[in-house]
Amino acid sequence: MNNQNLLFFPQFINLYVLIVFLLSETSFAVDSHYQNCSVPKTCGSQKISFPFYILGQQEAYCGFPGFQLNCSSNEEDGYPTLQLAGNEYLVHNISYQNQTLLVSNAALSNSNKAVCIPLVQNLTFPTDQYDLVPKQKEIVLLYNCSSALVDESFSEYKIGSCDPTLTSRTSVLALPGDKHQLFANVSDKCGREVVVTPVEDYGTNIELGIEEVLSRGFMLKWFASNCSRCEDSGGKCGFSSETYHFSCFCPDRPHAVSCRPKGYEKLILKLIIGAVAGSLAAVIIFCCFLWKKKNQSRQMLEAFLRNYGPFQVKRFSYSDVKKMTNSFKEKLGQGGYGDVYKGELKDGRLVAVKMLNRSKGDGEDFMNEVAAISRTSHVNIVSLLGFCFECSKRALIYEFMPNGSLEKFIFDANNPQKDHHLGWEALYVISLGIARGLEYLHRGCNTRILHFDIKPHNILLDENLSPKISDFGLAKICDRKESIVSMVCARGTAGYIAPEVFCRNFGGVSHKSDVYSYGMMLSEMVGGRRNINTEVENTSEIYFPHWIYKRLELDEELGLQSIMNEDDKVRARKMIIVSLWCIQTDPSTRPAMKQVIEMLEGSVDCLQIPPKPYLSSPPNP
Repeated sequence: MNNQNLLFFPQFINLYVLIVFLLSETSFAVDSHYQNCSVPKTCGSQKISFPFYILGQQEAYCGFPGFQLNCSSNEEDGYPTLQLAGNEYLVHNISYQNQTLLVSNAALSNSNKAVCIPLVQNLTFPTDQYDLVPKQKEIVLLYNCSSALVDESFSEYKIGSCDPTLTSRTSVLALPGDKHQLFANVSDKCGREVVVTPVEDYGTNIELGIEEVLSRGFMLKWFASNCSRCEDSGGKCGFSSETYHFSCFCPDRPHAVSCRPKGYEKLILKLIIGAVAGSLAAVIIFCCFLWKKKNQSRQMLEAFLRNYGPFQVKRFSYSDVKKMTNSFKEKLGQGGYGDVYKGELKDGRLVAVKMLNRSKGDGEDFMNEVAAISRTSHVNIVSLLGFCFECSKRALIYEFMPNGSLEKFIFDANNPQKDHHLGWEALYVISLGIARGLEYLHRGCNTRILHFDIKPHNILLDENLSPKISDFGLAKICDRKESIVSMVCARGTAGYIAPEVFCRNFGGVSHKSDVYSYGMMLSEMVGGRRNINTEVENTSEIYFPHWIYKRLELDEELGLQSIMNEDDKVRARKMIIVSLWCIQTDPSTRPAMKQVIEMLEGSVDCLQIPPKPYLSSPPNP
């Protein structure tokens, strides 16, 4: 049986199951799931129904995972609460028609200028369950601010006046996100904790008070299976823990989509005939769709080749890829866009074959990477030797890097005690090579290439530990004259994304966004750990750039591993100062990659200590 027949085989199985189901007699004993989920629930004055359920008052199968609410009071002034990213949110209103929630952070809703508020977390969402309603604004919370400074100049933005973990009195500031100039005046007088919280659009009427803006909250959009078909058929919506899918609880028993109406037996024959005819039509339509899709892919590839001109890379068939990888026998690793396998060309050269398992926009990321990397020729850029494009089969064939990625030499998540340190001379040479590769992308090509995903995982090392920049799936090609580029949405990896990429209030997106990512990576190379590490014993060490900046500012010992001599101290100090310059929040104060190279190659005595960086990339942009 070929692949196309296998695709349609489940349709005929489903047809057989439908016939058996329609012909079978139903027992009408009341189902317990239907009984339990039929009892209406309220919290305060709000009606609670699918996909939400009240924890402790309803069975979990009456709602969807991730939509559980807590209700401590049934009084008219009570609010249901929702847990997200370690924060508790008051649910002011649920619109089932629009699928929206009006919520506010419980810790901030009752804040006033005489109350201490706890440290809240940045808002993150479970996958495919919640998202922010667009066109809302932001409030930036700065913790542990000097009370003297706040009372003197920023009292109107103060929402907390003390911190129980400190002996001295401090304040919490809530600054409007669109008043970016305020950050520079207070950031160095506050602690490292920075939280960005959304709020409803207050227009120009911020004079109504920060506390009221925070207590009003913001709108969330929620996503769950449509319940209307089940309810229209007389059922109650719920969730099956066995199939982990939506389930319609009917008086007799659960069904997949809806309850069977009474008197339906007379239509069985018509439905069977219709189902058979529909299946045959689906086969014909699907075959036509496959042919059209294959033809469109071929035309798209031909147009792509015409637009970007001839490449110095070879096009391989999928059967060629299978042969060179010995049917994908040896897996080297995996990333967000696919798995990487070891292969060998006919001339004996070893290669790394990246198979893309998901492609947006009919291969947009695939063609983006081919177009970007085929324009390059540099010792610190990985070489693309070939590619494969056959409908859904897409592969990129690169030169083989025997030492893998830089990531495994900096930190090992599975064994944090393992020493991977390369030595400061090797780290310095690697950092300089990466800088030269980035400078080439920004200035050395006919068109400027912005990488947007610089991180240790995407830096490969050859047999001599020379670095090569790889993975151009998120790259953007632009004219060299363009200083600012337009972007529809944020791109990159959390922890390395420049602030202006996910929030335009910080400035325009440009080649300086790559400089920020380089600085964050350089900081990890120096520290031998991830920049944000909540497992350290001392809380002051959680965010490494702030910790190392304090030591640098006070001219203390750097406290870094494997420093053996004065030369190592000089290299480490150079890399630290350069990394801190690169991660400045304002893009205009960051150096270009040409200046980065000059700083690394120059005298350490000529390097000035930059201002303290006060923001880090959020956990989920």
